[in-house]
Formats: sequence, structure tokens, C-alpha cells
Amino acid sequence: MADTNRFSGRTVIITGAASGIGAEATRLFASEGATVFASDIDDEGGRALEAATDGDVRYRHCDVCDPASIKALMDGAAAETGGIDVVFNNAGAGGARAAIDEIEPDEWDLTFHLLLRSVAFGIRYAVPHMKGRKGASIVNVSSVAAVGPGYSPTAYAVAKAGVLHLTKCAATDLAQHGIRVNAVQPGFINTNIFTATLGIEGDLRRQANAAIAQMSSNAQPVARGGQPRDIAEAVAFMASDAAGFMTGASMIVDGGITLGPRHSWDPEEPGLFAALEAMAEQAQANA
Repeated sequence: MADTNRFSGRTVIITGAASGIGAEATRLFASEGATVFASDIDDEGGRALEAATDGDVRYRHCDVCDPASIKALMDGAAAETGGIDVVFNNAGAGGARAAIDEIEPDEWDLTFHLLLRSVAFGIRYAVPHMKGRKGASIVNVSSVAAVGPGYSPTAYAVAKAGVLHLTKCAATDLAQHGIRVNAVQPGFINTNIFTATLGIEGDLRRQANAAIAQMSSNAQPVARGGQPRDIAEAVAFMASDAAGFMTGASMIVDGGITLGPRHSWDPEEPGLFAALEAMAEQAQANA
């Protein structure tokens, strides 16, 4: 029988918690006994999450682009509960969309502050409160964009690749303290990240999200759109004692979109080799 109280008595920090993956992770950890400090810059959304979620959820404002704000979050949570057991460095957005030959320095820096530096300092300021805590675990959000180009704008992809390497380096730095560090790499998940990046609002946002979900389900072997719960479940596993032998690792949760081109998994889509075979057969038939 599955353990539905994996995080009883543990303090969990989640950044970017007001919506999407962060909100679903908040609900999951809280349902399994954790005291969850759900942080975001969206105060309205964060307070609504706190009020609507069963369990011990405590919303805290935190701007992850400001290291002092991250430190205040970690110090405050530890002061209230006595320490920190799990950190989910989740906050992020699409960042700058310009290509490398057009991007401006301030756009590049803002993207990296949000997606990479925030993770570094989320780790930095949590660790003093995690030392000596049995089962201490950090999970960082990377992306399938870290695998290669074509999944996101350039700055986002490079920052998310940086998160993967940071995860490995942090895992080696923190092994002496018994703190595990891993990463999750989501594929196309049905959240507002894409439409928010494009500035789409209201009813048009809902329509665009539905279209994105349908497009992604057609572009991968698992024929459905990815949901925030898919990522939350992976994060909870990596944060749990069941993953106690994992550190410095990354888990791709993407419906198989990174497995290969469509012809590698769709029998209706002929690949290059199949096309060449057909050409050879046709040539022999015409000989």
C-alpha cells in the first residue's frame, strides 16, 4: 500500500507556487503531511492557494530575482518550524524570446537571474537550515529545452542547461551534509508559461492553452497533454525517502517528446530509411 503520509513533520519550500506546477506540488506535499511554505510574487494567487488547500500551507511573498527575498523566505520558514527538509526550486517564466543575434544584455541577464541564479541562491540560503536533517532533499526545475535546441527560446534553453549542471555540482558540494540534489525536466506541460510569455490574456489565453495542449499531445508518443500533476508526482518521489539513492540526477517527464523524430514512434510517419526503401522498391519495379 502506498505511503500517503510521506512528508509528515517535514518543512517544504516551493517557489513559483501560485499556479501551474508549483500549485499542484503545493497541494500534493500538503496532502501528504508537509508544512508547505508556498512562495510567489503573485500575492492574490498565493493567498487563494493557501485558503483553498487542505493541510498546512503558508503563503509567503518571494521575488526569486532578489537574493535577499530568497534568504528571507528560507530564514523565516526555518524560524517558524525549526529547519527545512525539502526545497523545490520551481519559479520561472519563458524569459527573453530573441535569438542570439538579436538579444540584448539586459534581457539575457533577466532570464538568467530568474531561471538559474534564483536556483543557485535558493540552494545557498536553504542549506544552512537543512544540514543535519535526515532525508534533506532539493529538487530543481530544468527542462527538456536543456537537451537541445528547438524546444524553447535560446536564453531559456541555455539557462535550463545551466540548472542541470548546477544540480550536479551542488550534489557533490552537499553530499558531505547528507543533502541530495536532483532535477526534473518537464516537457510541454499544460500551464500558463507559454501564453504568459507571449502576453496572451483572458479568454484568448484559455483557447491558446487548449490549442497548445492538443498540439503537444500530437507531437509525442504519450498521446495526451502533460499536466502539472505529472511533474508534481515526479518531484515528490525525488524528494521522498524512496529516492534516497538518487543525487545529482535528472528525471525527464515529457511524454516521450525527446525520444526522437516522429517516424521513430509513429508507424504512420515514414522516416528517411523507409522512404529510401520505397524508392529502391519502385526503382526495381520499373527496371
